[in-house]
Amino acid sequence: MTSKNYYDVTDWSVGNPYEDIGEVINSIIADIKSRQTDTDVNKGGKPGAVIYIPPGDYHLVNQVVIDISYLKIMGSGHGFTSSSIRFNTSENEWADMHELWPGGSRILVDIPPEVDEEEYKGAAFYIERSGSPRISSVEFSDFCIDGLHFIEDGSVETAPENTYTNGKTGIYVASACDSFKITGMGFVYLEHGITIYHADALTIHDNFIAECGNCIELRGWGQASKITDNLIGAGFKGYSIYAQNFGGLLITANNVFPRGASSIYFDGVTRSSITNNRLHSFYPGMVVLKENCSENLVSSNHFLRDHEPWTPFLGIDNGLDDVYGLLYISGNNNTVIANHFSKIVNTQNIKPLGATPVIIRIVSGNGNYISNNHVVATDVHAKTSDSCFSAQVDALLTTESSEPLTVTTVLVEKDSLQNTILDSGSDAQIVMDKTVNAFRATPTPGS
Repeated sequence: MTSKNYYDVTDWSVGNPYEDIGEVINSIIADIKSRQTDTDVNKGGKPGAVIYIPPGDYHLVNQVVIDISYLKIMGSGHGFTSSSIRFNTSENEWADMHELWPGGSRILVDIPPEVDEEEYKGAAFYIERSGSPRISSVEFSDFCIDGLHFIEDGSVETAPENTYTNGKTGIYVASACDSFKITGMGFVYLEHGITIYHADALTIHDNFIAECGNCIELRGWGQASKITDNLIGAGFKGYSIYAQNFGGLLITANNVFPRGASSIYFDGVTRSSITNNRLHSFYPGMVVLKENCSENLVSSNHFLRDHEPWTPFLGIDNGLDDVYGLLYISGNNNTVIANHFSKIVNTQNIKPLGATPVIIRIVSGNGNYISNNHVVATDVHAKTSDSCFSAQVDALLTTESSEPLTVTTVLVEKDSLQNTILDSGSDAQIVMDKTVNAFRATPTPGS
């Protein structure tokens, strides 16, 4: 027996999904609402539905508006492939490429950008519902949302396809939500991949979110959510992971690619964990804890800061200098333990020239605990290349260095007191007032 609550976008009576899948999905949601009207039938009443998107290319002209719970929209493949590599390859070479565009179950966002338009209007999927209870258990799984092109914005001297600007968002959740899931998805060439306000028990797991201006943004406030096991990489003007006024956020086992202005940015986040992530950046400010971020755990992460090796993005950065710190902390009682930091740069490119780069910088707050962190800092003359893949692999595999690089492993500013710094640098590598902070140096060979 075929369920009335399972829909295939290619087998629906309203609209053409290849021309405008937005019209089709909105029509399906209207059908679900018209059939599921009772709130209590045999202790049920509104089971929701599944909407299936088979592999194929589906243009989206009309925004999908979701205001029902228990809805799953799923495809059969996230279909991610690099659009940035293609757009930065000569068009003369395109004819020899095996494929040119992302694939799988792919939605092409054709919503036209409008000047000064409200941000949510550029979203492929817009979720909002007022009243009680909060909208719950909306799921997105196994399809690709492709913003197609970036546009000239006048902000940098780079090709329009490298600006990370187009006013488009993949998924935008505007109202308080509970138990949402985003899994196995692909997001590419969107100014904002995922933007969610007021999330509770949110799962963002096993997605490929890259070549977006911003990848994951948790705004407003939220609690008890997780961002796990994703492949992520934002553009130089945005965040790979951003969280605002959150409590109980778990960020674990993500592989965060370079070029995002910050790998992880916390704004007023408390009692949350950043653990077991691989973080790679071309700029300082890799992980930022600002606006009284307190009682957070940063543990067992690998931080790699090196130089941009790909020629289309040479000379572009996030505007921060090397004394800002790879890990920037403003807040109380945070724990930073057992992290590995690799700073692999050319001294001639340090900003400002001649400055001593900082690894961990505690700007303000009290009672922070920094222990057993290992810092490797070397002066390397990095190579550049027109090939994105080979350039980055070569840079990652290069461990030869001309000489060690002098760094400050931990800098505690005067506005931060009563911190404990243990085994995270030699006496010469730690800069702080030892009369108001506790300190134990890492032993040095031969000492």
